Amino acid sequence: MTRPAAEAGPILYFRGAEGARVTLAVLTIRHDDVMPGAVTTPLGTAEPTRICARAGAVAWRHDIVVPAGPDAWYDFEGTRYPVHAVIEGDMRIAYASCNGQEEGDLERPEDERNAMWRRLGEDHAAAPFSLLLQGGDQVYADEVTKADPITEDWPDMTPRLLDAHRRQALRETLAEAFFRRYAQQFAQADIAHVSARIPSLAMWDDHDICDGWGSLPERLLDCDAGRTLFDAAREAFLVFQFACAADEVPPICPDATGRSLGWRVTLPGLTLIGPDLRSERRPDRVMGPAGWTVLTDALSEAREGRVMLMSSVPALGPRLSLIESLMLLTRRMEKYEDDLRDQWQSRAHRAEWQEFLRALLEVHGRAPVTVLSGEIHLATRATMDTDHGPLHQLVSSGVTHPAPPKAWALTLGALANLGEAPLAKHPIRIRSLPGRWAKYTAKRNYLTLTRSGGGWSAAWEVEGAGPTPALHL
Repeated sequence: MTRPAAEAGPILYFRGAEGARVTLAVLTIRHDDVMPGAVTTPLGTAEPTRICARAGAVAWRHDIVVPAGPDAWYDFEGTRYPVHAVIEGDMRIAYASCNGQEEGDLERPEDERNAMWRRLGEDHAAAPFSLLLQGGDQVYADEVTKADPITEDWPDMTPRLLDAHRRQALRETLAEAFFRRYAQQFAQADIAHVSARIPSLAMWDDHDICDGWGSLPERLLDCDAGRTLFDAAREAFLVFQFACAADEVPPICPDATGRSLGWRVTLPGLTLIGPDLRSERRPDRVMGPAGWTVLTDALSEAREGRVMLMSSVPALGPRLSLIESLMLLTRRMEKYEDDLRDQWQSRAHRAEWQEFLRALLEVHGRAPVTVLSGEIHLATRATMDTDHGPLHQLVSSGVTHPAPPKAWALTLGALANLGEAPLAKHPIRIRSLPGRWAKYTAKRNYLTLTRSGGGWSAAWEVEGAGPTPALHL
């Protein structure tokens, strides 16, 4: 008999705030014959809602409300979980991305894999975070495709038509594999500790689906296996990163059609925006019509305080088009083409990248914009010159992904020295972390953002080195 998926949770998600009340969702994974009890808060009691059943387990959601402030809590199954529900004034936010690796991720010893999660939990105990922003690749699901013979060679496969029965069977197999992977990851002790105490806001990237999703050839994206893979990944994304059922649109997502899962959250003096750079991605575009509508509406409505925008791939980066040009000289490099096509700086996205940057510049004139990004398994930062002071990008990537070779960090640093200016009179400069000389830091890391006295600062927690000095934004 096949073992059921791991039990996991409670896992906390941020929904919004109004006045003195903060709305959250709590997700738990329990085996088929186990129904969780109610969740109690200072403001009431919530019963569980069943949202998904897979792999011998059920995902349950509790919708709860807690009082805004430092002493909020919820009780679940005999344990009281403190929640630092501070949404105005002085506050701290954590940001992380790239929670895994391409092969053998969940077979790694937990102590080694989750060292930075453990550090994040210790950091939270010392000075609590109000939010955890997760910028992409929350799971590395690349091995999910091996669950079925049709997709086991993905993406090195020949697309073929599948009848309705085979498509449905593939859908069930992949959906179960995604469910198991998420549940096993959330059951790991250090991730579970943080996830139960810090409300999360997340946006997916390619590895939450498969390596290079959206930048792969269209014959793969549009074949029966490709669309089935995306549908299964989307269901798991909604369940485990939004605490929503597959047919729901998360309440923080403005697009009622669900074509784009980009979101916006407004807090006192702070607008948080998470564009969806994967749902409508194609080799020749990053976002489709729905995604652009969500983004432009969110930016146009940002009026006060700071805007923090998550771009799962860096919006400010070196001149990667030079590497793309070199790839045209040899077929041996073609397998890396989709990795570069993933980037805003790709030749294929140049015009859209410029449009994206112009949209950020327009807002930066009335509310300072800070871009939060990951994806590259390195830590760095960048600025773009504007008439209203520098527009900052903070890159934190590799909360569990092993750091790439230092030679790769040096190569990117050399490219950064060439400069980049996709918009005239607005040059982009890659800069080192505070207290470091190299432009890219090849260590696992996460980012902390602190508002104190109305001003914001950032610091990187770097494995083996501790926190960097604060960068004032």
